[in-house]
Amino acid sequence: MLACAGCKGTGTQKAQGPEAPKVKLAPPTPLDEKKKELGGTTWQPQWDVAVEQALPKDMLSKQVAPAVRSYCPRFAEETEVQKKEFWAYVFQAIAAEEAGLNPTSDVHHLQPAVDTTDPVTHLPSRQEGLLQLKYEDADRYGCEFDWQRDRTLPVKERTILQPTKNLECGVKIMQNQIVTQHKPLLSRTSYWSTLQPGTEGFRVFVKQMVNVPAACKLQARRQVTRR
Repeated sequence: MLACAGCKGTGTQKAQGPEAPKVKLAPPTPLDEKKKELGGTTWQPQWDVAVEQALPKDMLSKQVAPAVRSYCPRFAEETEVQKKEFWAYVFQAIAAEEAGLNPTSDVHHLQPAVDTTDPVTHLPSRQEGLLQLKYEDADRYGCEFDWQRDRTLPVKERTILQPTKNLECGVKIMQNQIVTQHKPLLSRTSYWSTLQPGTEGFRVFVKQMVNVPAACKLQARRQVTRR
């Protein structure tokens, strides 16, 4: 895994390992910039690498371009490295709203729509990690969360809270939305309420998307309400 502290946005890097794919670290979101200034948990370069290395080919295809046009009009013309950079930024923006960039965030929401029992843990459902995921996502999306092992470990040592595994799972969920279901990035039926136009989380997400990588050539910074 690439360790590149302090080099966000400095150019194309190459991860360790034979024939490892090139990655470009994404720009910081406004929350990341604020936390660097005031202190707090910041987005780590290796998390960009985790997202970019987890991206399947179909998430980098030209067919994805219409789904992300709101924030990356030039997606179809970009290089593979630039497309990966865009996706790394998107997941940083989601994590900014969902977890405040805190990889050990662990929340039990009481709203009726999400206050359910997790069929894997058989406990009240919790949203955990950078992307606020659930153990049931292991069955739904093939994520590498191991409840049988985790149940014997201290909370912060559990697989669902490991940033790489959490982000890799997020990529699979996004692939399901964009590629399998043919839905846009912004959808009222997205897994994350953060990507559902009209929600409070969406309004925060929009504010985080103002530093989209330059290669996308977004003409104007504006609130997007695409459904």
